[in-house]
Amino acid sequence: MNKKVVVLGGGTGMSTLLKGLKLFPIDITSVVSVCDDGKSTGRLRDEFNVVAVGDIRRVLISLSETEPLIEELLNYRFDTSSDLDGHTIGNLLLTAISNINGNLSDGIASLSKVFNLKGKVLPLTEDNVVLMGEMEDSKIIEGEHKITECHSKIKKVFYKEDVKTNPLVLEEIKTADLIILSMGSLYTSVIPNLLCQDMLEEIDKSKAKIMYVCNMMTQPGETDNFKASDHVKVLNNYLKNKKIEVLITNKGEIKEEIQNKYETLEQKDKVIFDESELQKLDLEIISNDYVTIENEILRHKIDKLSLDIFAYLIR
Repeated sequence: MNKKVVVLGGGTGMSTLLKGLKLFPIDITSVVSVCDDGKSTGRLRDEFNVVAVGDIRRVLISLSETEPLIEELLNYRFDTSSDLDGHTIGNLLLTAISNINGNLSDGIASLSKVFNLKGKVLPLTEDNVVLMGEMEDSKIIEGEHKITECHSKIKKVFYKEDVKTNPLVLEEIKTADLIILSMGSLYTSVIPNLLCQDMLEEIDKSKAKIMYVCNMMTQPGETDNFKASDHVKVLNNYLKNKKIEVLITNKGEIKEEIQNKYETLEQKDKVIFDESELQKLDLEIISNDYVTIENEILRHKIDKLSLDIFAYLIR
């Protein structure tokens, strides 16, 4: 029987990781945070009172084994002067299937066969949640995209109202062999999965170890000047009794011209692998050169990253 992995995250970081993991004999469940409220997703949430579907669309594409045309179709974004402007086909499809089935989880299950998914995809919650941010200057910001756009440093994030975890997610946590906190936006993609008390209680009861795949670059407004150990410490503050036990982090060199480009254009810096500080945190460290450049964009070498995760899982 294949080992069971539950991946918690959202955004492009999670979808990138899943592209690699699906190549291995692993039972994958991806749990996607649903607090995105920008652009097409935000408009659909307001109009139809549905949970955020943008990140779920990306995850479906990552786990799908259909023709490349399907990916192009789901990501197709209308450019028009009508109300369709800015919407993607995938977001509209997920909104429709959610309304047809009465909830998003059942809607995704219906689509799973059509897209031939290599794993399960579940929204963290069926609630139409609002993410809140308390900043270091004491400002309270409402909405994920406004938190991201705010220039103040984030002190903590929380939900506007109490949120119940999707019961299907809790069942998956119970039987997991490994829980992975994916790379991605720390405060607005990963941590939203750790803000529900019932989720944290189930993680504490689980036999699974918690693994964190650390980002290679910082994110403006979220993790400015963060080293690898800072990411771990913040996540541990949101977890309850069980903490991160395994860290995967990059130790490869990033070419100076690439670093300069990110620093200048995007205000992003390399996440420093501060090994001596990490060793104080009572965790196993798996470090490797995961750096690859695609069209002048820094990416994780996803085949090597996924192989290291699989090797840890089966040893």
